[in-house]
Amino acid sequence: MIHVEGLTVSYGGPPALSDVSLHVAPGECVLVTGPSGCGKSTLARALNGLIPHTIAATMAGRVIVAGRDTAHCTVAELATVAGLVFQNPATQLFNLTVEDELAFGPHNLGLDGAEVARRIAQAIAATGIGHLRGRPVRELSGGEQQRLAIASVLAMGPRLLVLDEPTANLDVQGTREVTATLARLSQAGVTTVIIEHRLGAVAHLAQRTVVMDEGRIVADGPTGSVFARRRLLRRLGLRRPAAELPDDWAVLLQPSGAPPGPPLVQLKGVELGYGRRSVLCGLDLTLYRGEFAALVGDNGAGKSTLAQVLAGLLRPRRGEVRLGSGRPLVGGRDIGLLFQNPLDQLFCDTVEEEVSFGPHNLGCDDPAAIAAALEATGLAPLWQRAVHSLSAGQQQRAALAALLALRPRLIILDEPTLGQDWRHLSRFMDRLVELNRAGCTILVITHDYKLVHHYARRILLLRDGRIAADGLPAAGQAKGKETTKCS
Repeated sequence: MIHVEGLTVSYGGPPALSDVSLHVAPGECVLVTGPSGCGKSTLARALNGLIPHTIAATMAGRVIVAGRDTAHCTVAELATVAGLVFQNPATQLFNLTVEDELAFGPHNLGLDGAEVARRIAQAIAATGIGHLRGRPVRELSGGEQQRLAIASVLAMGPRLLVLDEPTANLDVQGTREVTATLARLSQAGVTTVIIEHRLGAVAHLAQRTVVMDEGRIVADGPTGSVFARRRLLRRLGLRRPAAELPDDWAVLLQPSGAPPGPPLVQLKGVELGYGRRSVLCGLDLTLYRGEFAALVGDNGAGKSTLAQVLAGLLRPRRGEVRLGSGRPLVGGRDIGLLFQNPLDQLFCDTVEEEVSFGPHNLGCDDPAAIAAALEATGLAPLWQRAVHSLSAGQQQRAALAALLALRPRLIILDEPTLGQDWRHLSRFMDRLVELNRAGCTILVITHDYKLVHHYARRILLLRDGRIAADGLPAAGQAKGKETTKCS
């Protein structure tokens, strides 16, 4: 199905891929993993012809997919056999409603109405998104968009399915439904390439695992044998597959103790929604100075909406947002929000310009703070790189570095795990721990159990528009303020 020979790809600088050769048999399920920026997403784009036809990159070597040489086929021709689900689902969703998005691909294949309807029904059933029917795409959460993107590709009926971090934004139930779908597709003979950092969620699907580093394949073999190479995984900062924890966060909590400081932000009776759909329903919440909290909940629970309310980007329909005593918080300077999609907040040409922009714009230039932010996010070697040439994980870290350079009093991270290996993730989380020790309040929004239990000292469960549970991680789970190393 896939024959890659001597593939080298460059975006104008050092090669993103260097002399990569890879062969995947029809019906095989292969897991591809490696550190952030190692070339995984570049490989995915080469498999469906975006490289060299659409993305500005130089390419040497050959890529043959289902007997087609990607250098001599159009992207439209390859789309009939190779489906790609991007790392960031928002980049491939452009219709108004869920049904329109699902129908777009089949209609463009020239299929009749009955076949289009059949494929839509199959894709909806396979991904468990029946509850999203009739919804505007722009109102979906990041996790809901992820599942819609997978469903829209499945509706095309591809023989090869390439998924770039398909579980990155999914809650436990969504992850289970997607992985069950992938298992059924594999049993039906669909060739599957899964690019992923959350190895525990998908390792059981793949008979074979490929590990990449610095644009090259450094390991390739049966999944069990590859994950037994602990020294290699540790060197690359990769997490070994581990069992997922139960999906009911409430059972993992114990009562909270005394708050670490006075109130920083208080929400009273906050209500907010989109159109006729309510998202936050009489929500009460207090964040305290100097705490390190995690906000958890299912896809579509309203976590990102709540983050934007706290950052002052959305105004509630009803209720109050009160600031604690002392100097008022100023959005942008005192409150830093890392969006789920880093492209929503990156707009400068280079990493250095991006990280320097905020301090310079606010008249508080601090070279030491900028250097510390670049070092904490592992971007110091890339400070002159063009932002658009970074991987999604590197773009996520660039957005975070831009926030850290401002030294805000409240930092909100909306799913910071996108595109991140555990080494880079733990490095910048450890930097956040240092800021927290100095008095900065941290709120992390994530589905990643390990991240929560390593760092958070308070867990807030959002359900049905309200805080349904509020407590400490169960005894022995959280690390508190300890600096956590790669496992």
